[in-house]
Formats: sequence, C-alpha cells, structure tokens
Amino acid sequence: MQTKNLYINGKEKQINRTYTLYSPYNQDALAEIAMADENDVKEAIAGAHSAYEKMKEMPAHERSAILSRVAQLLSERKEEAARIIALEAGKPIRTARGEVDRTIVTYQFAAEEAKRIYGETIPMDAAPGGENRIGFTWREPLGVVTAISPFNFPFNLVAHKLGPAFAAGNTVVLKPAEQTPLSAYFMADLFQQAGLPDGALQVITGSGKELSEALVTDPFVKKVTFTGSAAVGKIIKKQAGLRKVTLELGSNSGLIVEPDVPLEKIIPRCVEGAFAFAGQVCISLQRIYVHSAIYDEFCERFIERAKTLKTGDPLDETTDVSTMISERETDRISSWVEEAVEQGASIGLGGSVKEGMFEPTVLLNVTEQMAVSCQETFAPVVSIVKYDELDEAIDLVNRSVYGLNVAIYTQNIMNAMHAARKFESGGVIINDIPTFRLDHMPYGGVKDSGYGREGIKYAVQEMTELKFVTIKTTF
Repeated sequence: MQTKNLYINGKEKQINRTYTLYSPYNQDALAEIAMADENDVKEAIAGAHSAYEKMKEMPAHERSAILSRVAQLLSERKEEAARIIALEAGKPIRTARGEVDRTIVTYQFAAEEAKRIYGETIPMDAAPGGENRIGFTWREPLGVVTAISPFNFPFNLVAHKLGPAFAAGNTVVLKPAEQTPLSAYFMADLFQQAGLPDGALQVITGSGKELSEALVTDPFVKKVTFTGSAAVGKIIKKQAGLRKVTLELGSNSGLIVEPDVPLEKIIPRCVEGAFAFAGQVCISLQRIYVHSAIYDEFCERFIERAKTLKTGDPLDETTDVSTMISERETDRISSWVEEAVEQGASIGLGGSVKEGMFEPTVLLNVTEQMAVSCQETFAPVVSIVKYDELDEAIDLVNRSVYGLNVAIYTQNIMNAMHAARKFESGGVIINDIPTFRLDHMPYGGVKDSGYGREGIKYAVQEMTELKFVTIKTTF
C-alpha cells in the first residue's frame, strides 16, 4: 500500500506518523497518509513565504500559462482523477467525472483572470484640492494563503482556492480534508509538472483540529480561505485576527415551487438537487416549499422519481447514490430522521440504512424546529412542506440561520423578482434548484453561511490588496 508523504518545498517529506485512509464505501485501505505536526506546518508556511518572493515578481502571462497547463494536464488524466474521487470520497463515478470537468474549467477561468487583474483611475479633481493630480489603483498579491478544503468536492473546491491564489501571485499552504488527501497530492504533482515554482504550493495532511491554529495564526499567513462547517468557521475567524478571511460555511437550501410551473419538467431536476452525492453538497436541496394547490401531485411525482435512483458501488457506472462519507455521518442523519418522526414528521420514502448506505429519504409534515429542517442535514434527506401564500413561503425560507443559495420556480416575473428582493441569501436562483452553480459566478453566503465570495474573479479580489497611488503633476 502506498504511503503519501507531506509535500513541502517541491519535495516529499517523509515523517513517522501516518493514518490509514479507507474507502467510505467498502472500507478497503487506500493509502497511508502522513500526519503533520505544528513544526511541519511552520516549515511549510516559511517555505511558502520564501517562494512568494518569486511568485509576486512572476509576470501575469507566466502565471496564466502555468494554470492553463494544469488544466490541460488534468484533462489528459481526467479518468484517473475521477476514480480518485470515487475511491476516497465515495462519489459515484459519473458525478465524479462531472466534478473533474468543472475543475478543468475553474483552472481555465483562473488562467484567464490572471491577465485581467485591473485597477482604475480616480478623478482627483472631483474634490477641491485635487486639481493637477492623477490618481489610480492597482492590486497586489497578499503573500501566503492558507487554504483549508472539505471532502465533498476534493478537486473543484481546491481549485477555487489554488486557482485565484496563483492567478494573483500568492503562494498557498493547502490542508485538504482528512478523508480526501489523494486528490490534493495529485494536483500538487500536476502543478509541479506545469512549472509552478517549488514552495508555491505546500500540501499538509493530518488532523484539522491539531493543525488549525498553526495554519491560521502564523505571522507569515496573510489570508485564510476555508470551506466547511459554521462551527469550525467561527473558530477560525476568532483565530485569524486581522487577517483576510473567506468562509464558505453551512446551508439548508430552500426552494419555493409556485403553482404555475410544469411539474413534469422540474421534478427530475429537484430530485437531482436533493440526492446528488448523497446530499453532501453545501447547496444541496434540503427544504422544498410547495404551493398547496399542487402539493399532493408534487409529492407523488417526486417520490416516484426518487424511487428510480440506484444506490451502490461508486465505481459502478449505473450508481446514482452511494455511501455517505463515514459511518458516523450515517448514524447522525439516522438519529435526526428518527427524531423528526418522533416529533410528528412522516416518511414518504426511505429513512433507513441498507447495506451501509442511507437511502434517499423524503420527509413530510416537517416543522421548522426539527433538526432536519433548521440544521444542515448534509445527507440524502429532503423535506417537502406545504404553503398557501408566496410571502409565507419566503418567510419560511428566510427563517434560518443560513443564507447561501435559495431558489424559486415560477413563471410570474413579478413574483420571481419579489422573492429575489426578499430572500436573505448570497445567491438567488430563479427557475432552477439552489444547487445550481457555475464556477465564475460570485458564490458565498450571509448569516451563518459565512462571508466573502468565491468565483474566480471575486476570489482574486479577496486575495489581493488594493493600492492607491496619486501623482501631483505640477510643483
């Protein structure tokens, strides 16, 4: 069995401590993974700080070329990358291929964005005393960026951190999720092949709890970008002090379905949004609010469609839904569903664990106080709730500590825009599910869903500092 060592200053660093990485589907041992300590983190950050001197002087066209080469190399090894996702994350292989395709596009966007990090001119004479002066801005890289990534999109969410960081001229210390380190090492190899300077990317694996403080508080770290739970995000925010921070945190995405939409056209998409990758998506469709006039028909059609989903081996081409990331997570959602039923909810579909996999589950008669509604399920569980008036549904969507993506299906443009104005969220999706995302969109949340924005252009802005310069043209 292979051993994956730390990746520091362009080389493998062998250490004594390791942990065994197991497949979440069948518990096969995949690799031995290095477990870094605080000294390893310090070494990696110091190396990234030294490499920053080269990165910040690198012309934009060279940074762009490196990112383009990475996209090309990943395209050539797409099937290998998809298999890594399926093995270490349990993501069905067809879905994994889709993630790799998106990752390629994300690096392509980053390559393009490296060439258009613009400033602007300021009309100095707009204010008294500004005569005979020129004012302008430019953007400068920050330095060392700590990137802490989750398990659910181990290639694409890492790309949303590495791509804009390198486009801007920063260096990165990457801490991947403990369950998905193989994808991070794979990308480190591609970046090295593409010509990224040694030290510009460091990969540190091990316990997030053990390494978090060192990764966040080192004096050389100028920016922290984190995707994960709200609880951990709040800890990182406290640790970060005055450093720049981007937090992509939890969600319990809501969708409103108005009575004027063709159900036969939207049901397949809603089922996909609820159960793709076993619901382990930050913007997975968790709450569906359906107008009372179509509620019964919607539930019947939704459940019938969900019944056609096939659960099984993530490497099987026909699998739609596979295992959750760990037995602990499966046990957690099982207890939440049991608790909801005890509190009055009913199960329209699923609700059980079969062959180690939690079934696609539909809950009815759910109230907003139940954990399956007010917390982030991060599981293949969706609640369908009846409403009578649009403003009632909007209020139910907003009655949440989260606010990432929310959505509405309607053919009435006035209702759509009314909802868009009223929703308390970072993104509003009209006539599609809240799970919709393109990789150049501004993406981020409000409330406990975090703050800051990803999407390559917007992430570059978060990973640069604005500098203002003015010149007096006469003495």
